[in-house]
Amino acid sequence: MPGVEPMQRNRGEIMAALDGMRILDMTQYEAGTSCTQALAWLGAEVVKIEPPGHGDPGRNVGLGKDGGYSAYFCNWNANKQSVALDLRSEAGRNVLLELLPRFDVFVENYGPGVVEKLQLDYASLKAVHPTLIYAQLKGFGTEGPRAQFKSFDMVAQAAAGAFSVTGEPDGRPMLPGPTTGDSGTGVQLAMAILAAYIQRERTGEGQSIEISMQEAMTYFMRTRIATGSTWGTAAAGRNGTSAGLPPIELYPCKPFGPNDWIYIMPITAGQWDEFCAAIDRPDLAVDERFANPRDRVAHADELYAIVADWMKVRTKFEAMEHLAAAGVPCSAVEDTAELHTDPHLLARGFVHNLDLPLHGEVPLLGFAPRMSGSNVPLTAPPLLGEHTEGVLRSDLDVSDERLAELRDAGAFGTDP
Repeated sequence: MPGVEPMQRNRGEIMAALDGMRILDMTQYEAGTSCTQALAWLGAEVVKIEPPGHGDPGRNVGLGKDGGYSAYFCNWNANKQSVALDLRSEAGRNVLLELLPRFDVFVENYGPGVVEKLQLDYASLKAVHPTLIYAQLKGFGTEGPRAQFKSFDMVAQAAAGAFSVTGEPDGRPMLPGPTTGDSGTGVQLAMAILAAYIQRERTGEGQSIEISMQEAMTYFMRTRIATGSTWGTAAAGRNGTSAGLPPIELYPCKPFGPNDWIYIMPITAGQWDEFCAAIDRPDLAVDERFANPRDRVAHADELYAIVADWMKVRTKFEAMEHLAAAGVPCSAVEDTAELHTDPHLLARGFVHNLDLPLHGEVPLLGFAPRMSGSNVPLTAPPLLGEHTEGVLRSDLDVSDERLAELRDAGAFGTDP
């Protein structure tokens, strides 16, 4: 409500938006972990349940010589706790069922049939926790002729049409760069979980949620589907690096490294005029070869050469600053290293430095949503099983003797 001050914690800090929401996270790799991390970044308490010994297999993706956990794992599991339980053992599964009523949400993205084999399906868990919000992320959903097919990010992208619109017009389909098949699905699942959480606040009832990676990925394809497939009667084509009429394109800049390029996108007539003025060629705006969009298509190679000559004596950042200041939509092609030193992102506080075990101080990119009434600092991703004892003591009030009994019974695996 207007004029109402943000709710404060006792220590004077702004509370987190999802303060009090608790999630049992049985996710791995990226699709599920991106879902639970988004909720953690909004303030939910996320307790990640991992198998003892190796944990989430994402811990080892791209693991370097420093060991511990990989940069891949760190990027998707900050702000979480880790509890190591052997769910194949009766003792480990029983501990999970004891914890369950103390949490609002259960999230899993195991392969087809795994939670059923572990007897952790919705019906089994609802019997223990009737108001539970139970969320599943699967490659092709839990029903339909492909329900048992396994999937990873690029499998989902291939199934949703992303490959078919990526690449040169006369070339083969190409691998898209972003992993939206995983993380895009995860964020959509997080949104559904929030909706179910609000609904439970109103009705007192939990529910199950299922999301298909193939179906979720089509959300990011809607523009290409709408503009290129004629209501599903044709296939949208590949455009290469052009997303519109000339001079919309990529242009090389000095010193001509692999990512020394700029992408410009002057779409409107006003932006075309501003572009011509910005490169000190106002004559192009009245040149009969380029007077209107159709003419510019007919003389695309000539126009590209003119623009490329202007770009090649500048760095990509020099060109971007000059053109953007003149009102031309454009950006340097920033590589993944440059993002961590981008002066704009640094000025906005989007790059966070965390002191991680074994890795030391490293930069991690933040979470895009900014809320004036919610504050959640970025915290280090957990080591495997780092919070097992603490969570069991606080949630189940277990004693040293009970911990020893659970360990002997194999709840934490053979090498806790």
